[in-house]
Amino acid sequence: MSWGNAMGAGMAWMWIFPVLFLMGLALFSGVFLRGMRGSPCGRPPDEETRRADSISEETPKEILDRRYARGEIAREQYLEMRKDLE
Repeated sequence: MSWGNAMGAGMAWMWIFPVLFLMGLALFSGVFLRGMRGSPCGRPPDEETRRADSISEETPKEILDRRYARGEIAREQYLEMRKDLE
């Protein structure tokens, strides 16, 4: 039996696995770093910034009204807090 040809053919394919591993590592690193830059779920960072700016522009009365409308606070608490804001 001659194993010379079989070993040569097997050794020729051994270079594929390190290349595939490195390509997978590069792909994973790219996806990971993209997530670290602040664009979760594929949204551009400026959309997230705009949403944060619009929330910060609300007045305290608007926030209170929104909380009351959601049912987060009772009517008595709402009226008391509204009186405190005036």
